[in-house]
Amino acid sequence: MTKTSPAPSSAPAGAIEIMPMTAEHLPQALSLSQDVQWPYRIEDWEVAFGLGHGFAAEKDGELVGTALWWPYAPDFATAGMIIVSEKVQRRGIGARLMEALLSDAGERRVVLNSTAEGQKLYLGTGFEPYSIVLQHQAVLSRAPEVDPSVPLRNAEAKDDDAILAIDRAGAGMGRAALINAMREGAETLVVYRGEGVTGYGVVRRWGRGVVVGPVVAEDADDARALIAALAGRHVGTFVRIDVTESCGLAPWLETLGLPRAGRVVTMALGKPPEPDSSATLFALANQSLG
Repeated sequence: MTKTSPAPSSAPAGAIEIMPMTAEHLPQALSLSQDVQWPYRIEDWEVAFGLGHGFAAEKDGELVGTALWWPYAPDFATAGMIIVSEKVQRRGIGARLMEALLSDAGERRVVLNSTAEGQKLYLGTGFEPYSIVLQHQAVLSRAPEVDPSVPLRNAEAKDDDAILAIDRAGAGMGRAALINAMREGAETLVVYRGEGVTGYGVVRRWGRGVVVGPVVAEDADDARALIAALAGRHVGTFVRIDVTESCGLAPWLETLGLPRAGRVVTMALGKPPEPDSSATLFALANQSLG
């Protein structure tokens, strides 16, 4: 979908129009996310918008709703940043935004993470739940202990292909554009054993502080080492990490001083991704991007 400016509106006053989202919508989109207490910065909106496609709901020139989606290879997509202003809720705007989004995504299988409030809309659109994601966050007061038996080092340019292959195995879909964007200006660590890179993790500026993720590794010991080392670089900073409930890291994160702050349901329209057994996605890039 080409990101072009919408044509001049001829809709009657008070009508709500659904149109392609443009960069000009982003300042108002930031305000919408602030209204629902989502911690996005304008930079976070810009990155997300640049990676994907979006739709906007407008009423008399005012942005009152957003919905974005991101294409992943070979035939997947994720959806998120779906917001409807309180002033126009219960008027079917969310359903219209989702209809436009899914039409644009075509035959792709779509994954999203739903709050409790959004589940009715997504169930009605055909999505089915298949996993749980837990949000942990706090100002990190001390550096976590890092298992010295796990060989970690900073990522190098020669690791790029291995990182993308590991991510593809753990996520069950190719996410090269996302991973490259998440690593830009971020800190990336890899697990490096004799046979090469077997896991990676990223920490980057986002929202109220930093977010740890994605983290993909062979096992929980390696994932814990990556998370501890990455988080430990940001003591005194607000740290957030979103992990799958099934990975079993939530109790350990509590011991680090990162209590659980939220829970969302992962849902899929069509068959969910099928990760390879050689790697596990422990932590997401964020709840929208997956």
